[in-house]
Amino acid sequence: MGRERKVKESITSAKRVLIKIGSGVIASEDGFIREDIIDSIMEDVSWLMRSGREVILVSSGAIACGMNIMGFKVKPAEIPKRQALAAIGQALLMRIYEKYAIRRGLKVAQILLTREDVNHRIRFINARNTVLELLKWGVVPIVNENDTVAVEEIKFGDNDTLSALVAIMMDVNLVVMLSTVEGLYTSNPLLDRNAKLISYLDCSRDLDISSFDVKGFSTFGSGGMGSKLLAIRQLVNMGIPAVITKGEKNAIRALFEEGLRGTFFDPCEKKRLSLRKAWLRMASKSTGKIVIDEGAVNAILKSGKSLLPSGIVDVVGDFDMGDVVVIVDTKGEEIAKGIVNYSGDEVRRIKGLKSSEIESVLGYKTTDEVIHRDNLVVISSEMG
Repeated sequence: MGRERKVKESITSAKRVLIKIGSGVIASEDGFIREDIIDSIMEDVSWLMRSGREVILVSSGAIACGMNIMGFKVKPAEIPKRQALAAIGQALLMRIYEKYAIRRGLKVAQILLTREDVNHRIRFINARNTVLELLKWGVVPIVNENDTVAVEEIKFGDNDTLSALVAIMMDVNLVVMLSTVEGLYTSNPLLDRNAKLISYLDCSRDLDISSFDVKGFSTFGSGGMGSKLLAIRQLVNMGIPAVITKGEKNAIRALFEEGLRGTFFDPCEKKRLSLRKAWLRMASKSTGKIVIDEGAVNAILKSGKSLLPSGIVDVVGDFDMGDVVVIVDTKGEEIAKGIVNYSGDEVRRIKGLKSSEIESVLGYKTTDEVIHRDNLVVISSEMG
């Protein structure tokens, strides 16, 4: 299949689409929300849904709305002020989306998430089930970070990262990132007149942001092209294609009807992980590290084996049975993540031993494996 045909098919065949809308797309330079763009987005969303697709929106703009209401010209540095502005602006932002949704006969729902909601498996599943029910009802979920309660330790950092995690959580078929520029360029088009648009990148090329000139600034947003590339790297690792395109009027419908406008990121048909392993790799927060020898590294990476105590050489941090830990080699390179069957103290006592010796040391044996392969996911290769 030719590249152009493959790109077109990846876009048009998508049945569950996530659209990420940045602050720069819907907020003008003077801080006012561009209702004409939101109107156009909801028109395109309505068209997508009439064509039999499900749509999830991840929208920034709450702080920009709050800044406009309160007369701020520059985003304050203090987190409490940003949280207060988000609290003020989120209500207005949703009212604007709802106004244009109603004109199209659509219903919308607000979903506010923090990093902790995604790290915690039960909350992760509950959030997923809520969004699934909304989609079943034909309601458009509009997701944003819960800026009013998020602090540095639990913030996503930007809605590009949030959009990737939501896409993985909801097993979407395509992510469309609406940007202030047409896509990824060979250099920054705002600074270099000779910059050329890159229309296609596949998973064989490492999306190292140092390879691209992604310097820039945003009056309202916390992201940028660098954060988009980091988020898209997560997506293609999970087998999810993505597009960066300019957030102009009817840009979404044009993408589906007229063809690619922007940059397409091809995951190269990578196998989708199960939801459990997807959560482990991208969302879960690790509480410790287990250092393993070369034999165990090969067993995990090449043979897809479980982690046995015999391959463990060291344990870092304190964790309990059922916690998520990172598995590293003796050089400190991250190999995998997994859910442990023993606590950190127990693993320290049985490291280097055969599974048959666990009970004689601990006085009991939960399982032969410290981490079973069903609860383990490889993370050593970013692009595969």
